[in-house]
Amino acid sequence: MAGRIPSHFIDELLTRVDIVDVIDGRVALKKAGREYTACCPFHNEKTPSFTVSREKQFYHCFGCGAHGSAIGFLMEYEHLGFVEAVEELAGAAGLEVPREAGSAAPSADRGDQDLYELLGRAADYYRQQLRQHPQARQAQDYLKGRGLSGEIAAEFELGFAPPGWDNLSAVLGAKPERLLAAGLVIRKDNGGHYDRFRERIMFPIRDRRGRVVGFGGRIMGGGSEVQGSANAAGARKAGASGPKYLNSPETPVFHKGSELYGLYQARKAVRKLERLVVVEGYMDVVSLAQFGVRNVVATLGTATTTEHLQRLFRVVPQVVFCFDGDRAGREAAWRALENALPVLSEGRQINFMFLPDGEDPDSLVRKEGQAGFERRLENASPFSSYFFETLSRAVDLGSIDGRARLVEQARPLLKRLPQGVFRHMMATRLAEIARLDATALADLTGAPQPMAAPRRSAPPAGTSPVRRAIRLLLQRPQLVENLRELDALQGLELPGVPLLQAMIDLLRARPHLSCGAILEHWRGQEEGRHLARLAQSPVDVPDEGLAVEFADVISHLAALRDEQTLDRLLAKSRLGVLSDEEKHQLKQSLAAKSGGGA
Repeated sequence: MAGRIPSHFIDELLTRVDIVDVIDGRVALKKAGREYTACCPFHNEKTPSFTVSREKQFYHCFGCGAHGSAIGFLMEYEHLGFVEAVEELAGAAGLEVPREAGSAAPSADRGDQDLYELLGRAADYYRQQLRQHPQARQAQDYLKGRGLSGEIAAEFELGFAPPGWDNLSAVLGAKPERLLAAGLVIRKDNGGHYDRFRERIMFPIRDRRGRVVGFGGRIMGGGSEVQGSANAAGARKAGASGPKYLNSPETPVFHKGSELYGLYQARKAVRKLERLVVVEGYMDVVSLAQFGVRNVVATLGTATTTEHLQRLFRVVPQVVFCFDGDRAGREAAWRALENALPVLSEGRQINFMFLPDGEDPDSLVRKEGQAGFERRLENASPFSSYFFETLSRAVDLGSIDGRARLVEQARPLLKRLPQGVFRHMMATRLAEIARLDATALADLTGAPQPMAAPRRSAPPAGTSPVRRAIRLLLQRPQLVENLRELDALQGLELPGVPLLQAMIDLLRARPHLSCGAILEHWRGQEEGRHLARLAQSPVDVPDEGLAVEFADVISHLAALRDEQTLDRLLAKSRLGVLSDEEKHQLKQSLAAKSGGGA
């Protein structure tokens, strides 16, 4: 397809970059023999099981199974798409990403890039207007009334959307269709367009790479929050109409169900995040940052989704939800709990913190300061406590009927938890509360039976010569340079032979490829997953013996091919259907076998 990144460039890129440098810049690695180790960045662990091989240009975690090349690591760690990861690696290596058929980029990618540029320029415009527009005084007073410093306002790039219906089309000089695609304007019934954001304080929303993907706009008039402003009355009188907060719509680059306001700033402010706090509004994030609480994010006018949580757990092992203590806050907390069930396994922790009556995060941190607010975070309710306390409040635990009702309510929820230790422990706790035998409850909830101590499964025996040959090539791809029997696999019928032959053909053309680069050729395919499994276990042969071992395996495969050929010819001979060429081939095969046995 025109515009695709050529495979030869991927090969060159993975040859130019060192996976150890790529990962060590994000996760502190320690030398351990020929490899490097660390605690896995993709799940919570105390004993390092994450290994990086400079020789293979491949990483693997023995704990959670994460693995891949430098491209795969960036995709997982930075939450990038394949093209984005390639572009980031290429930029660090000083390479320009080429495109097939002379295209600078696929049209869809180019279109998205245009949207990022437009949104970034719009953010610059709004920020400039907060400083310069005559009517920005109301917005400035509001922000000062909330206690925000100029430094924090600048860090979060707060801005002001001035009055007017077509400011952006004049300033940005873009076609209305592109402004509409970026979510910056709204289409009129008559076909015209007008600015979506007017007379609002603007909060740019940045994605994981720091690109502006959308905005949240807070109205200056209306709502109790503005009462602390010195110019509140004027703001209410002159402020724009509409909801207190207005967000960008869904666009090709902005998806509310996956983006989190403040995550980009939190990762910049705290090098090693251990916990992220989820609050309900933009101003909560900015106000808490003003008081030194820098690990805070907010959803964008939606409930916390499973995708939000997956993104959060890629960054930290612990998430704390901070909600109002009223009925609405507790309902929102329960929705978050239900959405967390499919992603909550051992090593991931969720807590719930409920604010005192009449308080929001801003007012509470003003009263208690950073230390007081963080003490409340430390004392937040664990997931299991909140889960069982909430369900238990609705039943009478003193009666059999009440306990049965508790089990009925909890059972479908526990079934949504991933299989594993945490699900087992939750089921055990339910059995204790319901005064029910744990084995009987396991049948009801689908939880595993009481478990013995976990054992690490034994490595595969690796007796198949085809698997052996593949593992040797993954260990040292350059072994193909000494391959003498180029047709050794021709006609051989064994599982895995087509993949082995494809690897040999690839490496004969590009013998410089690393293990990680080989895997990239089969990304997203079943063959790639099979290769990754084989790459994870070391070959039990010293370096100096790899060439001999590979030659022996290929010779063995060639012998198996000859045996299969002879068997086929003998079977056809018994049926009397051999061609003259096959008769000659059979004669040669029998002679070779007889000579081999002499």
